[in-house]
Amino acid sequence: MASHGIPRHSSLEATGETRQQELRKIETYRQLEYVVREEIMNRKYTPETLQKLSELLKKNPEYYTMWNYRRRVLLHEFSQAVPELPSETDIERITTLIQTDLQFLIPLLRSFPKCYWIWNYRLWLLDEAKRLLPKAIARKVWQQELALVGKMLNLDSRNFHGWGYRRFVVETLERLSSDEENEKSLTESEFEYAKKMIGTNLSNFSAWHYRTKLIQRLLSEKSASDEERKQILDDELELIHRALCDPYDQSLWFYHQNLMCTFDPTKSSHTMTPNLTKTERLNYIRGEIEKIQEMLDGAEDCKYLYQALIDCTSLEARVEETTLNEDQKTRVLDWLSELKKLDPLRAGRWLELEQSLCS
Repeated sequence: MASHGIPRHSSLEATGETRQQELRKIETYRQLEYVVREEIMNRKYTPETLQKLSELLKKNPEYYTMWNYRRRVLLHEFSQAVPELPSETDIERITTLIQTDLQFLIPLLRSFPKCYWIWNYRLWLLDEAKRLLPKAIARKVWQQELALVGKMLNLDSRNFHGWGYRRFVVETLERLSSDEENEKSLTESEFEYAKKMIGTNLSNFSAWHYRTKLIQRLLSEKSASDEERKQILDDELELIHRALCDPYDQSLWFYHQNLMCTFDPTKSSHTMTPNLTKTERLNYIRGEIEKIQEMLDGAEDCKYLYQALIDCTSLEARVEETTLNEDQKTRVLDWLSELKKLDPLRAGRWLELEQSLCS
């Protein structure tokens, strides 16, 4: 049967052909697996075996046994290239082996970004670079890894696994450097990187979180004075105020909440400005309450604003070392009333909060 000169095939026939193709692929895969197992059993750790392992892992990267076989082959190659006193040629050979294998993994990571065994093997390769190569060369390998993580985060800027991996790579690079200035410059460059990623996407919670970690290190490395620390705090508050032009973004409120911990006397010793006076803390808190109340104009249905107002008012009372006064209680009860209407699913939480704050 044909239509417009194009022959038609029955779905049954097509299904049969597809089934045969799948069976042939399965048979090819099993034959390749058998050959690889035989070669490993016979300790045939050759480049040819490595190539067969590559073909097999491209078809099935979840096959963790094959990753272990690949390690064996590479360890054999490394042992051949690492005499007691490795020459420059030996080091170049090991570097090439590691970098070639790292490159082999990139297409697999694009296709299977959440495959644990690929990442596990990649970290092993990077650790081998630390173990076998001079520190300067190993550092270059890890710097290339940092560049790769940057590309990954450009594709998916909110991937918290990617951000965690970036922190790990940066920590390793710092350990590979004995130069204190390099460590400082890396902290500064990472701080700027986090700032750039926040500018690209204000909802990037991972970038905001990374920023909180970096600020403390940056201030410590610079041996910042109290005035310099206070200036950084002012800059951070200004940044979050600009970002909160969209008060419905929960990621921004998490960062705001983190900044407010700076004024909490029970936590301030671990914050960016540990030496603020009581008066300074109260001035900051009252300034925040005023700004958040201004944000309510036109955003009366935003529950995060009411939560922030309650938190700030409670913090104000703690700094004053008193309980809520009558005026504060009245305002908190009004805000809780709004929260009950806006977020009835958490009615029990709001009731418990009301009882704890206003009892």
